[in-house]
Amino acid sequence: MKPPWYADGLRFTCTGCGDCCTGDPGAVWVNDEEIAALAEHLELSAEDFERRYVRRLARGRSLFEHFDGDCVFFDPETRGCRVYAARPTQCRTWPFWDENLESRRAWRNAEGSCPGAGQGELVPLDRIRDQLRVHREARKKD
Repeated sequence: MKPPWYADGLRFTCTGCGDCCTGDPGAVWVNDEEIAALAEHLELSAEDFERRYVRRLARGRSLFEHFDGDCVFFDPETRGCRVYAARPTQCRTWPFWDENLESRRAWRNAEGSCPGAGQGELVPLDRIRDQLRVHREARKKD
């Protein structure tokens, strides 16, 4: 099998800018396990958490967003995540998602929207593959 175009690794370091939590509307997909972890973090029942913070979309469940597209857990004052320790897998595995790794061009697009993509630490292929696997497994549970 041909190695992926990113076989030599990719550079990424989180700058803490919050750009991945804001902007155009989208979806932060969550499954039962992620809802339970987030609920526990906020000291809520899973049912209460889902009622307050989760919306059902055609493809699955997603965290609510504010009208401007910001995640419901984004703190505009600190530009940080209010639930960082329990954040969903989608957030934990950024930018190592299939759509960002399908081609060099897709990765360049990610670099254009994320100041940490293409910068900092060289992330080796095995760690990229681990992140992809974790992300894919979480999405199967949606």
